Amino acid sequence: MAHRLQLRLLTWDVKDTLLRLRRPVGEEYATKARAHGLEVEATTLGQAFSQVFKAQNHSFPNYGMSHGLTSRQWWLDVILQTFHLAGVRDAQAVAPIADELYEDFKHPYNWQILDGAENTLRGCCKRGLKLAAVSNFDHRLQDILVGLGLREHFDFVLTSEAAGCPKPDPRIFLEALRLAHMQPAVAAHIGDNYLCDYQGPRAIGMHSFLVVGPEPLDPAIRASVPEEHILPSLSHVLPALDRLEGSTPGL
Repeated sequence: MAHRLQLRLLTWDVKDTLLRLRRPVGEEYATKARAHGLEVEATTLGQAFSQVFKAQNHSFPNYGMSHGLTSRQWWLDVILQTFHLAGVRDAQAVAPIADELYEDFKHPYNWQILDGAENTLRGCCKRGLKLAAVSNFDHRLQDILVGLGLREHFDFVLTSEAAGCPKPDPRIFLEALRLAHMQPAVAAHIGDNYLCDYQGPRAIGMHSFLVVGPEPLDPAIRASVPEEHILPSLSHVLPALDRLEGSTPGL
């Protein structure tokens, strides 16, 4: 008779899985600029940020650690380039704005907990599961989670900055397993990104679930992810764990 699977570790993505920004980045940047006497359209800043962030992440992945950067330097550069692309050429005027924005985004008032997150984490803890946050984030994540009252649910928080590599790199998941003293077969990861949060952990033998929002899921992704691994909301997490533990390991 096959043994019943019993999960012991649940690792979590954070941004856009458990919490999200209260306002779009462009609005935050525009508001801060206005406080310093600069008028820049929020939409323009938002579009510029998207371009700059993508380029910076490509040229200097994981906060530029392999290039000798700190995450703070990396983010200040992103902010300066964002304003430059949005038409503000005076870097000296933007420097104090960048410093304040970097500090602002570690405070809880810029973030909001997604519906069902607290109840779900609490329910997982009641089951005796060890919980950990595994996130492509910098060290400010600790302050954010503490400020929002979520840190208490996690045995540990592992950021890509601390791990030295971002999801979906298998090394960050292996490090989480090492810290938890767990084998991949008794661990599952939950997140909203197909590559980072669904495929990444599966590559090392963990289980995983994909949280989908109100937007339609890409047909190619939906075709490659079994229905029982798709979570329409966080309230579906506990039932999904029940189904997984009720299945035969290895299937």
